[in-house]
Amino acid sequence: MAVMEITKIGHEVLRKKAEPVQKITKKTQTLIRDMIETMYAAEGVGLAAPQVGLSERIIIIDIGDGPIAMVNPEIIAHEGSEIDVEGCLSIPGRHGYVKRWLETTVQFLDEKGKPHRMVTNGLLSRAIQHELDHLNGVLFVDIMLEEAKLRSEDETSDEEYQQQESG
Repeated sequence: MAVMEITKIGHEVLRKKAEPVQKITKKTQTLIRDMIETMYAAEGVGLAAPQVGLSERIIIIDIGDGPIAMVNPEIIAHEGSEIDVEGCLSIPGRHGYVKRWLETTVQFLDEKGKPHRMVTNGLLSRAIQHELDHLNGVLFVDIMLEEAKLRSEDETSDEEYQQQESG
C-alpha cells in the first residue's frame, strides 16, 4: 500500500466529471487500499479518486466505523436537509457552511464488485454527498453558503485575549 499525493484546488481533474469504473480489477482494489491509506494519513473522513489525480468514480469513507469503499456510487433517494460546516483535503485551511440532504439512499459496488444499497444519515450521509460532488467536478466552496472561521488550538479569541490583557 502507498500514500498518494492529494490533488489540490486548481488541478483540472477536480473540475471534471469522473468516468464510471467499467470493471473492478486487482488494480482497482489496489487503488482502493491506497486511497484508504492516503485518507488516514491525511486524517480525513472521505476521499474521492479525483483527489488523488484519477478520473474514476470511486470514493472512500470512514466516519469512525471502518472504511467503506464505493465504486460508481449514486444517490437514488433523499429527504430532509441540514446545514453544517465542511472542509476538504483538497482545499486545506478553508471551511464553510454547506446545505446537504439529511438522509440519503445510495447504491454502489464494493471493492469486490458486489452491489449494495445503503440508507445513510448524519455525518455518513454528508460525507458521501461531499465525495460524490468530487466525482461530478464540484467542490464544497462552489456550494457553501458562507465561510466558517474555525479556531485552531493555537488561536486566542478576542474575549480570551481581553481577559489575558486585563488579568
